[in-house]
Amino acid sequence: MRVIRIDDLSSPELADYTQLTDVALRRVREPEEGLYLAESPKVIERALRSGHRPRSVLLLEEWLPRVEPLLADYPDVPVYVGESEQLAELTGFHLHRGALASMHRPAPRDPAELLRESRRVVVLEALADHTNVGAIFRSVAALGADAVLLTPDCADPLYRRAVRVSMGAVLQVPWARLPDWREAGPMIRDAGFELTAFALRDDAEDLAEYVGDLPPRLALMFGTEGAGLSRRALAASTRAVVIPMEHGVDSLNVSTAAALALWAVRTADRQSGADAGVPLRGTPEHMDFGEIQASPHAGERSA
Repeated sequence: MRVIRIDDLSSPELADYTQLTDVALRRVREPEEGLYLAESPKVIERALRSGHRPRSVLLLEEWLPRVEPLLADYPDVPVYVGESEQLAELTGFHLHRGALASMHRPAPRDPAELLRESRRVVVLEALADHTNVGAIFRSVAALGADAVLLTPDCADPLYRRAVRVSMGAVLQVPWARLPDWREAGPMIRDAGFELTAFALRDDAEDLAEYVGDLPPRLALMFGTEGAGLSRRALAASTRAVVIPMEHGVDSLNVSTAAALALWAVRTADRQSGADAGVPLRGTPEHMDFGEIQASPHAGERSA
């Protein structure tokens, strides 16, 4: 581990960590250079355990003993150490979790391959809020689904906020980008999945009744707030499901709706004796989600 004390905040080697509050800058830098940011030693550990390669680490002096063992296999990775005030000035926020790592993005997964390996998947169309994306990944991991598929315009699971809110679940749950619906719909159907849309439609079934007879392969699809699922997404779906509401409430936050749906499906699978699917690395028995402090806010909604 190469420990480097920070003496010049303008050093080009620190460029990965500058202006992190500027969303537009992150959009340019991260995809082009193939990087993402992992915040906290626990999330960094999960990234490394998932086979992701670190480019550098930024941390407070007192976190060196915790981080050093994690980087035993990466002796040449620079570790930049600074005071709390220095790191706050550099990044634009208080690094209260002690460590931040610049990680190389893994190679994109093939959605068709992911479908072949799965039985229970979640499909996200055009979600814009990274908090909601992270919260859904956390629910997918905790409640035993196999994978997440995202439309091309869905928020990036590897944005720092999504990674943090998911407590690293986005680094463990397999995920892939779908093509547009002209290809994605046939791809999902050809893999043997029933694509079920959560949508406020007249023909939508009550979730409690729907889970009484689940198909062998199921894809639960959730859309963004406002317009909801697009016409093409709805056209690609096989059935529609709704979570009944009371007191004039017409919908739930999308991350809450996804968690309820996943819990209902898992409960039904267990009651019927159905196999819950391909076990994930770090499934609930092995994942500690207690560190998360941010709760999902409204940003998207679902039926």
